[in-house]
Amino acid sequence: MRTTMTTMTTTMTARATTTTRARTTTTRAATRAAMGRRRAREPNARRRGDACVRYNTPAGVGRKADDPLGVFRLEYDISRDEAHRPKTWKPTVTVAVSGAAGQISNHLLFKIASGSVFGHDQPVVLRLLGSERSRQALEGVAMELEDCLFPLLREVDIGIDCRKVFAGADWALLIGAKPRGPGMERGDLLEMNGAIFVDQGKALNEVAKPTCKVIVVGNPCNTNALIALSHAPNLDPRNFHALTKLDENRAKCQLALKAGVFYETVSNVVIWGNHSTTQVPDFVNAKIDGKKATEVITDQDWLENDFTPAIQTRGGLLIKKWGRSSAASTAVSIADHIRNLVNPTPEGDWFSTAVLSNGNPYGIQDGIVYSFPCRSKGDGSYEIVPGLEVNDWLRERMKKSEEELTGEKGCVGHLVGEAHVDVPDAGCPVDLEDTLLPGEM
Repeated sequence: MRTTMTTMTTTMTARATTTTRARTTTTRAATRAAMGRRRAREPNARRRGDACVRYNTPAGVGRKADDPLGVFRLEYDISRDEAHRPKTWKPTVTVAVSGAAGQISNHLLFKIASGSVFGHDQPVVLRLLGSERSRQALEGVAMELEDCLFPLLREVDIGIDCRKVFAGADWALLIGAKPRGPGMERGDLLEMNGAIFVDQGKALNEVAKPTCKVIVVGNPCNTNALIALSHAPNLDPRNFHALTKLDENRAKCQLALKAGVFYETVSNVVIWGNHSTTQVPDFVNAKIDGKKATEVITDQDWLENDFTPAIQTRGGLLIKKWGRSSAASTAVSIADHIRNLVNPTPEGDWFSTAVLSNGNPYGIQDGIVYSFPCRSKGDGSYEIVPGLEVNDWLRERMKKSEEELTGEKGCVGHLVGEAHVDVPDAGCPVDLEDTLLPGEM
């Protein structure tokens, strides 16, 4: 594995070839000349896939500002990689992660590198996006990844320029977003984070693979995903997701606890709508040990008035208990979400993900990112599962979440609207209820 800093040009000492046997002044001069030639060639040699030797500088004391953030000196001929790879391995995938120095990433990256997310035959390249402020922490993340000696982790790149970090990405996990500050209005947060996802959407459009799968975690994730996909016309808009798998996992947990069963016996749970307190955790279609959840848990009052608000407000309660927002459980849910896409969905089951609503079978307005029940063939694609029962209780709440997302879209209408969605100039409604999940940003 090699570690590079994508925003910086690597300059390094080189082996000088000399025909003389003694170390003379002439030899040292030739060495210096060779170093200069290597420095001049290095920008072109940085192209991925070139059969050349890459040089990193040691991190720590003595490192210059423009040196790459390698942890130790590593001379790695990338052309030798095929000779050392098991024949059973799949082609390497490149995974770009924003907010890579944060707590969620600190749990997630090691899962990806170990093979527990994409599979134990899937080598990965991790490309980690941080900021000027998090640069030192980002270097620390790379150091720990190196020290774990994960065989499937073939390369780590770290940087602060999303256009360099996203280059050639097969997957982009957009975790980073700015948190809501004291006294900040909802519209201000949408505007502030919207600008981030405009830039990242444009970067993905310019440099990521056209088949890149994008999972938006930074809140408000539904509308941030809408903004990003609107600025990435070269990517399939169906490949953009907003994370609602964490809400699904929370719902499965509470149903299992109430029924007195193990978690894995709970299936067919879906979260409808927005990742906010208007989300609708669906107990109507859920199953416990193959039976309808409402037949196993017959307390309808608990399902409607305890279970539902418990899932909607779980994030805020965790902050009160723990003193910070969820990180480990969010990382697990991101890993689960990816596994849902790269493995076939079990027959008759589904998973939750917020995707572009265009053409959905449930009458939800087109042009918003809304969470639906989905299934996958295991190739990264998905389809919305039709035919679920939607009773009056569900429909009323699904409509409320739809209206909220339409309102959010109106708040950021000037940031959306180029390629894939038709955005009316609805404006930002002043009475839009504050339903953002606190602390999960």
